[in-house]
Amino acid sequence: MDGNDIDNSGKCPVMHGGNTAARQDVVEWWPNALNLDILHQHDTKTNPLSGFDYREALKDLDVEALKSDVKDLLKDSQDWWPADYGHYGGLMIRLAWHSAGSYRLADGRGGGGTGNIRFAPLNSWPDNGNLDKARRILWPIKKKYGNKISWADLILLAGTLAYEDMGLKTFGFSFGREDIWHPEKDTYWGAEKEWLAPSDNRYGSLDKPDTMENPLAAVQMGLIYVNPEGVNGEPDPARSALHVRETFARMAMDDEETAALTCGGHTVGKAHGNGDAGALGAEPEAAGIETQGLGWMNPNLDGKATNAVTSGIEGAWTTEPTKWDMGYFKLLFGYEWELTKSPAGANQWRPIDIKEEDMPVDPTDATKRVMPMMTDADMAMKVDPIYRGICEKFMADPAYFDDCFARAWFKLTHRDLGPNTRYVGPDAPTETLVWQDPVPAGNSDYDVDAVKAKIAASGLSVADMVATAWDSARTFRQSDYRGGANGARIRLAPQKDWEGNEPERLARVLGVLEGIAGETGASIADVIVLAGNVGIEQAAKAAGHDVTVPFAPGRGDATDEMTDAASFDVLEPKADGFRNWQMKDYVVSPEEMMLDRAQLMGLTAKDMTALVGGMRVLGTNHGGTGHGVFTDRAGALSTDFFVNLTDMAYSWVPTGANSYDIRDRATGETKWTATRADLVFGSNAILRAYAEVYAQDDGAERFVSDFVAAWTKVMNADRYDLA
Repeated sequence: MDGNDIDNSGKCPVMHGGNTAARQDVVEWWPNALNLDILHQHDTKTNPLSGFDYREALKDLDVEALKSDVKDLLKDSQDWWPADYGHYGGLMIRLAWHSAGSYRLADGRGGGGTGNIRFAPLNSWPDNGNLDKARRILWPIKKKYGNKISWADLILLAGTLAYEDMGLKTFGFSFGREDIWHPEKDTYWGAEKEWLAPSDNRYGSLDKPDTMENPLAAVQMGLIYVNPEGVNGEPDPARSALHVRETFARMAMDDEETAALTCGGHTVGKAHGNGDAGALGAEPEAAGIETQGLGWMNPNLDGKATNAVTSGIEGAWTTEPTKWDMGYFKLLFGYEWELTKSPAGANQWRPIDIKEEDMPVDPTDATKRVMPMMTDADMAMKVDPIYRGICEKFMADPAYFDDCFARAWFKLTHRDLGPNTRYVGPDAPTETLVWQDPVPAGNSDYDVDAVKAKIAASGLSVADMVATAWDSARTFRQSDYRGGANGARIRLAPQKDWEGNEPERLARVLGVLEGIAGETGASIADVIVLAGNVGIEQAAKAAGHDVTVPFAPGRGDATDEMTDAASFDVLEPKADGFRNWQMKDYVVSPEEMMLDRAQLMGLTAKDMTALVGGMRVLGTNHGGTGHGVFTDRAGALSTDFFVNLTDMAYSWVPTGANSYDIRDRATGETKWTATRADLVFGSNAILRAYAEVYAQDDGAERFVSDFVAAWTKVMNADRYDLA
């Protein structure tokens, strides 16, 4: 070897990057860079079933055979992870509950609708300890039925069937949830850098639970709901009750539903803390490769359910933990309770002078009686006057409790599945519930061209027509299939009064469009969307392009009675980068809020770019502001936004936190003004690359085509009948 030879024998033979500890990507190098990953987090390249139609495959699923197999599995205890009392019901209920329970109302994210509990961070949250075992126990069922049943559906079905097998008459079950194939790493679960960090940083004040940071719902990082030991682990049932109320409300539950779920959830199963929590291995994402994806390995399990450690709290809530009954109320209200510690050192409550016959048996040895327990959240049901009153109503009418719980469980497991028009399977209930945001069937039997002609002759401007249709449709969010143009709820409370919808302008435009609907037999929802399409067609023609925007009639018009107005409050936009508007200044940047809105609507980065550029030149800014309207021919669907954004004849000068002057370099004259939601399409390398495609001399036709496609995607986002 001469002096120019290099000995590489001791170096790694592959490029680093697969291990996240070694990777340094763009965001790590430049943490303030706009991260567009949220718009691409479910790219088809990650999907091993690309092109597969799950809802079509469900038609061949033998539902009764599947249900029978699941119920048999519930009673087939495995030596490697033995079932409590010989029945996996409690474990499967917890798996389903924690899969669905990550849902939060504010942005519709989380929930059981995608099977995301299979991936980090949820698969390794402290509150999800040992649920990895539950999914492995279900594997033989998934293996047998293959792609005819998604993990998302199977997990929630297993919990529902567990309740049935233990005696509850459930409300029903729908299939239809499609699995994702990689972590939703861009969902915001909180800013904490450690599991179970104290709650303080999530609240303006811990004594005011409604000051919890939005869109969060759980009280600590890594928990589904509240800390079962008390606020920040400090027992105080009255204080816990306040936090239970707030966190369940943020998950779309009222007081009665909250009490039903708490009491019914703890009517069966047990908590695990009969051992040394410090002896447990690492969570799944941190465990060694030899554990094959399992975590929290317990060296002291010894094949006994008695020895399991999960939350650290130990014991069952009822005398018969595998039976649906009123036993929870009998113990909670039949005894006084005192604070104690579990064998693992967790705070919990113990009944005073309990009768031996009221004690549950040991989960491994049925010849032994052991002490039951209650958590701080359970004691809240007894201490809080509102929850206590609801529990007393349940105790006086067990059938009412059964029905309330069955409905609340159904809501918990179906809240993010969307309207019941998306339900699949023989057990899907036919009763329509207001939280499903029902919309009546619309009329398709009318002359679409005649309606368009009336709209064109109405005197409404392009901006009026396009902005109204956009505002009606932009509420859609793919996270839980809520919102959208179908139903025309923009004309109902609360949407008609939202600041972002410009109530005075909206009322004027709706007055015209409602008249056209009445004259033609079309729904108001259809006429609103058609008006937007007419505006785009007029604007495209003004720019030299003859296009017909695709339209599918058949939207219905919802009524006030069909609308849970309070639950729609969370859909109110606080910002809309597409219309260059913010209600006020926020800690989060305007461009980040625009990304969030785009992702909820199911848009790609290309869609977002085309829509923003088009909306600007159409003059649809909130309040008619001129920010970002980089054109002298507003109302024409031109590429002027992109052409002038990328033109080096101009400079960009900050004039405020979110305002900029676009100045002629030669004269110093201010030609236009802009916001961050405009300039990000020139500053971000990826978005600029898209903008340059449209700014090219050959980009006009492509831009109009892409804009129309993205627009149609937004208008039809909630048309599940078109899928």
